[in-house]
Amino acid sequence: MVRSLWTGAAGMIGQQANIDTISNNLANVNTAGYKKMRADFEDLLYQTVKTAGTPATEDTLVPVGIQMGHGVKLADTQRMFTQGAPQATENVSDMAIVGEGFFRIQLYDGSYAYTRNGAFQIDETGQMVTSNGYRLLPDLVLPENFLPERLSISQDGRVSVVVPEINENEPIEVGQIELYRFPNPVGLTAVGENLFKITAASGEPVPGRPGYEGMGKIYHKYLEMSNVSVVREMVDLIVAQRAYEFNSRTIQTSDNMLGTATGLKR
Repeated sequence: MVRSLWTGAAGMIGQQANIDTISNNLANVNTAGYKKMRADFEDLLYQTVKTAGTPATEDTLVPVGIQMGHGVKLADTQRMFTQGAPQATENVSDMAIVGEGFFRIQLYDGSYAYTRNGAFQIDETGQMVTSNGYRLLPDLVLPENFLPERLSISQDGRVSVVVPEINENEPIEVGQIELYRFPNPVGLTAVGENLFKITAASGEPVPGRPGYEGMGKIYHKYLEMSNVSVVREMVDLIVAQRAYEFNSRTIQTSDNMLGTATGLKR
């Protein structure tokens, strides 16, 4: 069978994976804290017909060999942890990280997850939680009867509120937000809900205070938006579509060649 049939099919499968990745990026263009993904590819095994450097005569070597490729495959989908644009929200429980770091979240089963999405809520007990009810760690519990409009979070993560029963004008500090960074954040695995979990590839989380020792700063009443560029994704989508068409054309050409070969004897 003509090798180019399988090579073209491998190329179409690879470009389909590329388009799937791009479509997921575009779907999350307005997801707070989302980090775009990039599909990386690698070529497949080669059939060596003639090896370079083999003797041609007693005194000469073959300078260039002959190798026939078998297409492409998806190597990995790498997440790009570049900074997303901060967007002002005026919501007192929103926070954006500018720089390195993740918020730590405790899931219902007691395990930990990490997120860049700072769209937090305040539940009925005064606890700072995600939109799905997962607790922000370290625990941040706001006192009763505090004034929401007087909630303040500094760039180094200090949380202060005004409680009229204690002092109508002087804010009191009620908590400290910590951030966590990883030796290899690309090694984190996404589990949905804007959350990541650690793996052996990501390394163990390193805690730190916002704004110190390389940690990012906290911007109160802001959200970090997705780092997806719609223009770039649309250009990549066009390139992927054309590459898909080119690979399908090689299959059509190979099919025509086979048709010509089978039609020689009539």
